[in-house]
Amino acid sequence: MNKAELIETISSKANVSKKEVEEVIDTMLETITEKIKGGDEVTLTGFGAFSARTRKGRIGVNPRNPSEKIEIHAVTVPKFKAGKNLKESLKGKAAKISTPPAAESTEPAAAEEPATPVVE
Repeated sequence: MNKAELIETISSKANVSKKEVEEVIDTMLETITEKIKGGDEVTLTGFGAFSARTRKGRIGVNPRNPSEKIEIHAVTVPKFKAGKNLKESLKGKAAKISTPPAAESTEPAAAEEPATPVVE
């Protein structure tokens, strides 16, 4: 799903114009970006938390020339941590799609008795 499809879906579910939904989404994304750039964390309870993390600098290998070492500078990257409700809803969906095989009984199977002819 891309942004246009998301806007259309929200617009039809909330019975709001696409233009209003687009403005809300753009404003939400701008606000989240500004806050995490400023070092804050944005938490949407049940959904997840957005934050910024700094990855330490390190020495790496040049992929074009593996014998050459290069310095990789420290960089700030966005991070998203999924909330409990989001995780649980995905787990529930996965459980419906693939069900585990039935557990086998720990009791030994009863051995079938060989058929013996009845003699009278």
